[in-house]
Amino acid sequence: MASSNFIDYVKINCRSGAGGAGSRHFRREKHVPKGGPDGGDGGRGGHIILRGNSQLWTLLHLKYRKHVKAEDGTGGDGGRRSGQQGEDVILDVPLGTIVRDPETGEKIAEITEEGQEVILFPGGRGGLGNAHFKTSTLQAPQYAQPGESGQEAWVVLELKLLADVGLVGFPNAGKSTLLSVLSAARPEIADYPFTTLVPNLGVVAYRDYKSFVMADIPGIIEGASQGKGLGLRFLRHIERNSILLFMVAATSEDVKQEYNTLLNELRAYNPELMDKKRLLAITKMDLLDETGLADLRANLPRKVPVTFISSVTQTGLDVLKDMIWQNLTETIDVS
Repeated sequence: MASSNFIDYVKINCRSGAGGAGSRHFRREKHVPKGGPDGGDGGRGGHIILRGNSQLWTLLHLKYRKHVKAEDGTGGDGGRRSGQQGEDVILDVPLGTIVRDPETGEKIAEITEEGQEVILFPGGRGGLGNAHFKTSTLQAPQYAQPGESGQEAWVVLELKLLADVGLVGFPNAGKSTLLSVLSAARPEIADYPFTTLVPNLGVVAYRDYKSFVMADIPGIIEGASQGKGLGLRFLRHIERNSILLFMVAATSEDVKQEYNTLLNELRAYNPELMDKKRLLAITKMDLLDETGLADLRANLPRKVPVTFISSVTQTGLDVLKDMIWQNLTETIDVS
């Protein structure tokens, strides 16, 4: 999908429908000149509802829909006839969508499951008709309730991709190439930095018809947590991943230093990311000879499981998938 089609942040104005007014009506029929009150209730205003849709992965369809307005309820009528309820507006959003207050940043709602519905702004209640206010001492009430107003506010919709494995690495670490080899995803691949400008998702097939979802996040650079490069914009997508797969090219001058730099950027952005399981894949192994491989093994981080792969020659990919699946299963069991 074209990069311009991936939208993970929109700001929209929502207004739920106002409730209809209750009716001040009295029964008037032939031979019943002074019938009692029979005013019906007003109809409820339409809700603004968010619904999870697993077929969506971007907020593009809401980018140009700045104002969302639900229908007002209609007023009640005689004969205790209630007004019509205003039509609800249902906004389908991708799984992983968070709704925030644009002023305070406070989280209002979160959509994480297929078909999950959240009433973002309820419609105003319809007013009661005068039939409700008849008493033994007040036989002909002239009063009926007005309908409640709807709610109106600006909200921010923010998408955090849901994936089992998030690929973390500097530009040109081989993340997009790995995703293209392991799944049917076809991200743009080229030998220059920041080829990946948007996150890409791919479903990786595993043994016995099992599978897991992998996300290729645009490359991080040193200082990304302070807003440098593209990292700050997309770091939030990493928060949703069960496992973080760090990827460092075998041609790196210092693998351990590069891994620590990536780790520090994630820690600076959100310290809670340090609680996630981490794996390290050394990529582009086809570019090293035996001497280079021996030197590399002597300078590896000690506290993270490491595997060696080459997406070009497809070396070590089965071992990588086994490692990922084992850690995913452990993650599921723990939770």
